[in-house]
Amino acid sequence: MKIAIGNDHSAVELKNIIAEHLKEKGYEVLNLGTDSTESCDYPVYGEKVGRAVASGEADLGIAICGTGVGISLAANKVKGIRACVCSEPYTAKLSRMHNNSNVLAFGARVVGSELAKMIVDQWLDAEFEGGRHQRRVDMIMEIERKE
Repeated sequence: MKIAIGNDHSAVELKNIIAEHLKEKGYEVLNLGTDSTESCDYPVYGEKVGRAVASGEADLGIAICGTGVGISLAANKVKGIRACVCSEPYTAKLSRMHNNSNVLAFGARVVGSELAKMIVDQWLDAEFEGGRHQRRVDMIMEIERKE
């Protein structure tokens, strides 16, 4: 499985930690983020992650900025993306099980590296349950189609 990972300047260190964690677990990592700590614009990297997932270049995506909010908003502008900001493992798990999220976002200024690893692991280990949740995901995607 290939996971696209993108970040802005605030999350270079955490991106590298998470990328290494993913590789140790056997995932292929596509680095779409900056490797510089010089100020840059998170929407660029949120869009890159979103497009990689939407096009099938990557199976899933992880987006990291200061809070996770801005980069997730950018990723969510890409058609077909369901990015969720998760600052703890339970929400990450349910975002996959109930919302079939395909991009996980979190903040380098909000969570530490060990918590980030737990969030990523819970998200990746969870599977979409379908059923009543599929109907709701379809409703969300219909809103997107109307735009």
